[in-house]
Amino acid sequence: MSDGTSRRIITNGPNNARRHFRHFCSAVSEKKRSLSKTSHPPSSVLQLPTLRGGSLAQEDSDYDISEDEDSSSSDAFAGMASFSEDEFGMDGDDDADFSEESSLERALELWKKTPPFTKTYLTLCAAATGWGYFMNKNQFPDYLTLKWKPTLYKLQLWRPATAFLNLGSFNIGFVMTVHFVWTYMAILERMSHDAPYDFWVMFLFGGASMVLGYGMMGISPLYLGHNVSTFLVYVWSRYHEGLEVNMMELFNTRAELLPWFFLAQTALLEGEFPVLDLLGILFGHIYYHFKSTNVLKTPKAIIDWYHSDSPLSTYIRNQYKTISSDYEMQ
Repeated sequence: MSDGTSRRIITNGPNNARRHFRHFCSAVSEKKRSLSKTSHPPSSVLQLPTLRGGSLAQEDSDYDISEDEDSSSSDAFAGMASFSEDEFGMDGDDDADFSEESSLERALELWKKTPPFTKTYLTLCAAATGWGYFMNKNQFPDYLTLKWKPTLYKLQLWRPATAFLNLGSFNIGFVMTVHFVWTYMAILERMSHDAPYDFWVMFLFGGASMVLGYGMMGISPLYLGHNVSTFLVYVWSRYHEGLEVNMMELFNTRAELLPWFFLAQTALLEGEFPVLDLLGILFGHIYYHFKSTNVLKTPKAIIDWYHSDSPLSTYIRNQYKTISSDYEMQ
């Protein structure tokens, strides 16, 4: 082979390489465009990943292939083209199972972080309701209701307290009431995490007001537990005035209007004037007024007992101290 021929092959070698590289990049770009047409769903379908923290509009740079990239890019695209949902098991049933498991885990985690008084109260409510469901034809146990004759003459002194465990028969209404009580009672107890005895006095004031008020007005105290939720919601709403609240993903309202929304809901669903809910709001208003004007204060004896070295007070303090960081308002 002559020197001229050798020089021609040597000098044309880089040109051929550059030409083949341009052809390769063009093929990769065509592969990318075909995949983008077949792999990406319409924009309306991409809204679902946005609920999981994704972005609705992906930048084109995420999918662009520069001519400076090597052949590993084409291998990656080829691998992507061979993937299928069946190979990874990403069907609807698996998504539903994952969602249910995550919801259960979140509920358990929230329960672990529930303040001690709220957790104890709801546990006792569930136990009393379960007792009535299995042993008394889904009716609250008569042995726990408030009846003054056995309370005074037979010294069944637990009745005024256990009457507040009645949140209704076990049904969807019971579940909703438990949810309301859990939410608003836990928030109010967290607000008093550094002085939980103030929360205890609030609950005691509301309960005593209802027992005395119902007795003076001749109203049956059968649903004292249900009306505790109205009392708690009203007190919560006064502490959070101006806060925007979403109502079942339907509309937004102010926190101070929330008790009146529940009152209207009771009137519409039960078809009767919500006297008991109004009394819960009234007692909540009296408490908030007394508390904000320093008329109602926690007795010093309760404060001293809480800070004492008795086994029970020490145990309670440790319960609050264990999760006190979760109580701080953000």
